[in-house]
Amino acid sequence: MEIAERLTVDFFTRDVLEVAPELIGKNIVIRQNGGRLRKFMITETEAYRGLEDKACHASRGVTPRNKVMFERGGKIYVYFIYGMYWMLNFVAGEEGMPQAALIRGIEGFNGPGKLTEALGIDKSYYGEDLTLSDRIWIEDTGCKPLFRVGQRIGVDYAGEYWKNRQWRYYI
Repeated sequence: MEIAERLTVDFFTRDVLEVAPELIGKNIVIRQNGGRLRKFMITETEAYRGLEDKACHASRGVTPRNKVMFERGGKIYVYFIYGMYWMLNFVAGEEGMPQAALIRGIEGFNGPGKLTEALGIDKSYYGEDLTLSDRIWIEDTGCKPLFRVGQRIGVDYAGEYWKNRQWRYYI
């Protein structure tokens, strides 16, 4: 029988370059309509780190869209792209130091848009606290799979330096 512990604020209030790779192998737990719990292992993440990271939504300062990134780690940052997909991010770091880990893959669903559709993630999750929520949280089951590191996907606009950061972690 698996013994799982819910991740606490201490996990998320560290640098995203520690949080993002350590999310690999953790479970997203989501309570869906009717109270049914579903669990999915996180298989791919990407780190976005602060005002200096030209690929990070926070690089241009606080906006209505990204303001939750400036809060303490453990909150959810979701945003809509291409008029069809919600992107699920977990805020990392201390308040005022905007960072987030994009969840790019979970067991059974590769691609950030596909996984949010499968989980039913929408705008209502914006700002939700993963450490307190009763509908979504992250559990550590002790699983520590081997993973690969690579450059982030879809951030060519940020320039060569930021595009080539090895800040994607995947099984």
